[in-house]
Amino acid sequence: MINCYVCVDLETTGLNPKTDKIIEIGAVRVENGSQTAVFETFVNPGRLLDTRIEELTGIADTMLESAPAIAEVIGSFLDFAGESCLLGHSVLFDYSFLKKAAVNERLTFEREGIDTLKIARKYLPQLESRSLEFLCRYYGIEHTAHRAMADAQATVRLYEKLSEEFLLAGESQADSEREFFPHKLGYQVKREQPASRLQKERLYKLLEQHKLSQGVDVEKLTRNEASRYTDQLFARFGR
Repeated sequence: MINCYVCVDLETTGLNPKTDKIIEIGAVRVENGSQTAVFETFVNPGRLLDTRIEELTGIADTMLESAPAIAEVIGSFLDFAGESCLLGHSVLFDYSFLKKAAVNERLTFEREGIDTLKIARKYLPQLESRSLEFLCRYYGIEHTAHRAMADAQATVRLYEKLSEEFLLAGESQADSEREFFPHKLGYQVKREQPASRLQKERLYKLLEQHKLSQGVDVEKLTRNEASRYTDQLFARFGR
C-alpha cells in the first residue's frame, strides 16, 4: 500500500465546484504510514449558508465571518500538500474545488490521487451503502461525519482497513493497482474574472431598490456569479 500521501476533505456550500464554495478544509499528511502533520481551516465563502448545510455540517455563518477567503488559504494548502498524491473519499470532488481555487490565483495544481469510494465500490459491492459514514460504522472506525478534519482522519483509517483486507491479504497487484495506487486526477477549469465595476453597481442598486439584505459579498463575486445573481433578482422581481 501507499505509505506517503495527503488525505484531504472539504465541506462546501453545495456539490457543484462551478457555483459552490469551500467552507472548511481538513487535511492530514501521512509519511511512512504515520500521521505527521495536519492542515485545518474554515473558509469564508462570501455568502450566507443554506439551512441544510448548517444542519448537515454544524457550521454556522457566525463561525465563518472572520475566516479567511479561499484566495488567502489556497497557497498555504498547496505548500502543505507539496507534491504528494491525494487520498480522499470521492477524491475528485475535493480536488475539483481545490483546483478551481488554485487556478483562480494563477497557481498550478496537478495531482495523482487514490479514491477510497472507488475501492469500496469494487471490493464491497454487497454493502447497502459505501458512504464514508456507513463504512466507518462497518469497520468500527471512530468518526464524526461532515466535518473536514474528522472525515480526513477517518478516510486515512478506512484506506488502511481496505488495504489490509483486500490488498495485503493477497489480491494480485495487477488487479489492485487501478484502485489502491495513485492515478492522475483530471479536472479542467478556467480562471474566473472578478465582477466588473458595472456589474457590482447594478447589483448594489437592485439590492437597495428591493430592500434586500446583501446575502453575498458583492465585492468578491466573479463575473459569472454576478451575472447569475443579477438574473436571479430579475427573475424574482422583474426588470
